[in-house]
Amino acid sequence: MTFRAKYVPAVAVGKLARFATRLRGGGSAFPGYVANRLAPTLLSSIAAQFPAGVVFVLGSNGKTTTTHMISEVLRAHGLRVFTNPTGANLPQGVTSAFLADATLFGRVRADVAVLEVDEGYAADLADILSPRVIVALNVQVDQLYRFYETERVADMMLDAATRASVRVVTNRDDPYLSKIDPSTLRAPVSFFGASDEVVAASAHGLNNAADTRSGTAQAIRHEAESEVTAVSGREVEISLEGRSIPVRLPARGLHYAVDAAAAVSAARHVLGDAFRPEAAQAGFAAMAPAYGRGEVIPLRRDPAGELVEFVMFKNGPSLQLNIDALDGTPERLLFAIDEGTPDISWLYDVDLSAFDHVDVITGEKAHQIATRFAYAGIPIGVVEPDLEKAVEIMRSFPVTASGRQNWFVNYELMMIGRRVLGHGDQEIARR
Repeated sequence: MTFRAKYVPAVAVGKLARFATRLRGGGSAFPGYVANRLAPTLLSSIAAQFPAGVVFVLGSNGKTTTTHMISEVLRAHGLRVFTNPTGANLPQGVTSAFLADATLFGRVRADVAVLEVDEGYAADLADILSPRVIVALNVQVDQLYRFYETERVADMMLDAATRASVRVVTNRDDPYLSKIDPSTLRAPVSFFGASDEVVAASAHGLNNAADTRSGTAQAIRHEAESEVTAVSGREVEISLEGRSIPVRLPARGLHYAVDAAAAVSAARHVLGDAFRPEAAQAGFAAMAPAYGRGEVIPLRRDPAGELVEFVMFKNGPSLQLNIDALDGTPERLLFAIDEGTPDISWLYDVDLSAFDHVDVITGEKAHQIATRFAYAGIPIGVVEPDLEKAVEIMRSFPVTASGRQNWFVNYELMMIGRRVLGHGDQEIARR
């Protein structure tokens, strides 16, 4: 059986599974699981197909956004990009994304693959896909029920980084990642970050986890190849090797600005001498928000009516950074967490003082959330665990003066909320 033909059965079954699960309204990773079981070497066949290689994006927060940013900057340079846009970052999720674009013979017509990857699987996937560039964004308190300690997450990222063949791009402002040991790596290291003045202007800084094991809790301040030097809403300045590049972010916040600095550095090393700052600017200017991260979607069927801005969070640091990025107090607020986030005790570490009320609290964790808001003295409108009913309540309110509602949601409820509002898994709304 030829190289191309041997993957036909696995790809065909995977595509059929993908079609069936989408008809049922979910299951983005299951088709990849099926295909990987039928053809264990399917993923390993991908890497050689991309002339510009494979890029991995790792981190506690910001993987989907940074993957999106790198992809759009590379597209602005004329490259065809294969990526996993919905954030499915386990091996089966990566394969599912591959199935969406692949021919029956297992071919993807792209020049480069930019993939967000779960830290727990990063080293194993790197051994399979041989990434040229690995981006390590941050180590923040996340999924302790799964990883137990933040230093374990750091070690997973640092271990994966040893597999990069061209460049490791990492965060000089992260207490763990800034201490990367270049002698353990195959590839040189480049650092990104934000200036001291920019970080100091943020209410809660960058929220990276303190280093509890080296004796030095803070980051080592390396010289940054790519640095955020100014932030004003969605307008930021990034200095790349001393040259200032003004870019417009797809969403507000210092964390998005730092992600942009990482993306610019990563694209620079994918493209080499072909990198052009003006093309990077054009890529950002045309960039829609990443899936569920700052997307703006009509609340009702009338596209000229009131809008919903989705603010997706997955842990305490990402919630805090998104709250810090608010442009004023939300006029109409929905807040939602479901069982996909088993332990929400971290909510008590988040400063909620930017909220003066919450209109609707929803999801399986609704009553736990309401308890936290009550302790903070924040008035609560309605607690309705069923998201679809909660959406109808949000639709029943008078139209806001701003014409916009803010929905703070975790990943699973973001997907359901988008679907309730009539948007499929990969339909990205533009502002």
